[in-house]
Amino acid sequence: MGIHGLAKLIADVAPSAIKERELKHYFGRKVAIDASMSLYQFLIAVRSEGAQLTTVDGEPTSHLMGTFYRTIRLVEQGIKPVYVFDGKPPNLKGGELAKRAERRDEAQKLLQAAEEAGNVEDMEKFNRRLVKVTKEHVDDARQLLKLMGIPYIDAPCEAEAQCAALVKTGKVFATATEDMDALTFGCNILLRRLTFSEARKMPVQEFHFDKVLEDLELSHNEFIDLCIMLGCDYTNSIKGIGPKRAIELIKAHRSLETIIDNLDTKKFSVPEDWNFQQARLLFQEPEIMDPEEIELKWTDPDEEGLVQFLCGDKQFNEERVRNGAKKLLKGRNTSTQGRLDTFFKVLPNPNPTKRKADAPKSAAKKTKKGGGGRPRGRAK
Repeated sequence: MGIHGLAKLIADVAPSAIKERELKHYFGRKVAIDASMSLYQFLIAVRSEGAQLTTVDGEPTSHLMGTFYRTIRLVEQGIKPVYVFDGKPPNLKGGELAKRAERRDEAQKLLQAAEEAGNVEDMEKFNRRLVKVTKEHVDDARQLLKLMGIPYIDAPCEAEAQCAALVKTGKVFATATEDMDALTFGCNILLRRLTFSEARKMPVQEFHFDKVLEDLELSHNEFIDLCIMLGCDYTNSIKGIGPKRAIELIKAHRSLETIIDNLDTKKFSVPEDWNFQQARLLFQEPEIMDPEEIELKWTDPDEEGLVQFLCGDKQFNEERVRNGAKKLLKGRNTSTQGRLDTFFKVLPNPNPTKRKADAPKSAAKKTKKGGGGRPRGRAK
């Protein structure tokens, strides 16, 4: 789910923190991809398009189709993807997971009613709500990535937190996910739409966290409290407070504790036994693997292994799979050229303001010496 309304809030209040890029802009970049979100997108998209690919037993394989072809597209653009899978959810997320289960149960009932009424539009809508990434989907994806020569990481807890840590330590350039809570975990650069279908023709959205904080005039901890007020996976939020009021309150009081002390409880009710401190701590100190101990290694694809895994029972076309393997190999060789800017490090100017201040002096000295014009007494 991520953070309610955060993308729109940033677009409205800090638009300069967002850039739109073409996919080719990321040539030579290493990008951490939120695997579960990616699989969910593929399952939803293919089901919506009505072209569900299945095994001989009728089990969906759209998660494999999406992962295979979209990853090839990234590699062809010179991008080096690494997929990060969720581990066990934190205890605080249990309430959100229970709500999702309830919503799925309700969607199942509504789907049955739509089927009985023959309402195709509602059938498609409620079918999408029933999509869930299962352990089998994840195991399939891991096996596929291994055969493709693409590295993956099993995070101990939240994938977004692990991705953010990889970005912060420079292991990868950015995190690709649709969940905005990667920013709440402190991810420097977040990419949305990176794994979208090429047919949708939507540019990649690039969010810069330092610019978000600068334009919102918040510290990281204040930003975390803002996200908790907007609504996150770990706890309830204060009813009646929308994004606009939330940003006003955090700027005025700077912490949730002070906001609660000054809140008009006749208008807004704080959740009973609100565990926002625990939620805050999950964002500040998430459970992650030490990025320095993670080795990311891209290898050549196993063409015969891919054919054996995807064809046959999974009913992929062998020729397309073999062509895909060749594209992976070619793209991998291309991406090893790297980006020019990875070979150089631009050092920050230690005293930029001094240089600005010096400029008028040197200009004045030059004027005094020669006036910048023609020497006097020497007319042409």
